[in-house]
Amino acid sequence: MMTWHLVLLILYSALLIGLGLWTGRRVATSSGFFVAERRLSPVLLFATLLAANIGAGSTVGAAGLGYRDGVSAWFWVGSAGIGSILLGLWIGPRIWRTARQHDLQTVGDYLELRFGASVRGVVSSLLWVATLAILAGQFIGMAWILNVITGMPKWAGCLVSGSVMILYFTAGGLVSSAWVNLVQLVVLLAGFALALPLVLQSVGGWQGIAADLPAPALDPWAGGHAWDHLVLLVPAFIISPGLLQKIYGARDTRTVRLAVTGQGLVLLLFALVPMTLGMAARVLYPGLEPPAPGQAVDIALPHLLVHALPAWMGAISLAAILSAEISSADAVLFMLATSLSKDLYKRFLRPQADDRQVLRTARWAAISGGLLAVAMAIALSSVVDALSIFYSLLGLSLLVPILAGLYLRGGAARAALAAISAAVAVRLLADGLLDAPLAGWLTPQAMGYIASAAAFLLVLLIGSNRIRRRK
Repeated sequence: MMTWHLVLLILYSALLIGLGLWTGRRVATSSGFFVAERRLSPVLLFATLLAANIGAGSTVGAAGLGYRDGVSAWFWVGSAGIGSILLGLWIGPRIWRTARQHDLQTVGDYLELRFGASVRGVVSSLLWVATLAILAGQFIGMAWILNVITGMPKWAGCLVSGSVMILYFTAGGLVSSAWVNLVQLVVLLAGFALALPLVLQSVGGWQGIAADLPAPALDPWAGGHAWDHLVLLVPAFIISPGLLQKIYGARDTRTVRLAVTGQGLVLLLFALVPMTLGMAARVLYPGLEPPAPGQAVDIALPHLLVHALPAWMGAISLAAILSAEISSADAVLFMLATSLSKDLYKRFLRPQADDRQVLRTARWAAISGGLLAVAMAIALSSVVDALSIFYSLLGLSLLVPILAGLYLRGGAARAALAAISAAVAVRLLADGLLDAPLAGWLTPQAMGYIASAAAFLLVLLIGSNRIRRRK
């Protein structure tokens, strides 16, 4: 049984690498690498966004939360869907028009346009480090699959996973990602569609799950986890650089609205799948141990698929999870490559660099970022831990500046820097001083958002008053 699982995953990984190298042959410019020449159709943009959003956190991590917490795990993926719908209906079309008008290729380009080079440098540096954490989370998820199938230790699984990702992404950037993601999405959705009814049958349906689990596991608001997920993830998915930069590659605003909103609606439905599988795993295998007390049981989903399904079905389902994790990982490599090459190297270190040098730097940034993320994956214990680091810093540093940039036309650099500094400082202080939220909704992350908005408005007001006095 184990041999078939491993053979299929090896063949599938080879297919992805080959497709990535083939589609990347004609990518010879930074514009092709970063924004696919702004030619992505609704289908390709939908596929690459949805595949990016259904990753290790949305499968292995969410199922682990379902195993630990029950139905409140829906909010881990459901919050991403809510944020995506807001992105598609509100921010996405507006920021696409700005990107097209000014030939923007990264979120750093947008931040500099609205707030100046200082904000671009601070945010790009902060997010480059934070982005390593989400990539590490994908490698951890893939490592657990290899661990269940072959007994491979986690560190070796992280090395193997990182190698596959770096090979196929580095060739073609967004072009490779979009086409490979389309293949991954088909495998992903087919695998889960086949696995879910068989797993439910083995536990007696939802009635069997409800009968065997304690009452708190059936309460979506038990333990405050639902609110934690909403506060952490909804803002992060509204302003994620990886998603915004994929949106830059759309061919028009209609494509943005259809693709982004559509994949957000799919995420709302898909959120039920890992939640249910995790709860079913708890019914069938109640003795699985998390990496540390209070953490999600990352091994729950791969263990369930290998041991509760026929060998051929388990192999297809594991390929589906692998698709999810690889597709999210390439979105993160995209963020790392564009941020380092365009926002830092081209803008600050070597402004005279030509297009070929920027493209080469982007590819080396993907390689170096991938290797650093492998090291982080070996050090961190769980998928959810790794992703929480990223989503927290992402929302705190970008939410207020990006939203303000939609309505301002420059001149607010100090306000943006104050917002970022206040958000991160308050979050760190709250984490260090508070053992529990001050109120059910007032988590450290929420306090960071409030501090960010207050600091932005205060500095903006002070600046406006000074301008009036001078006049």
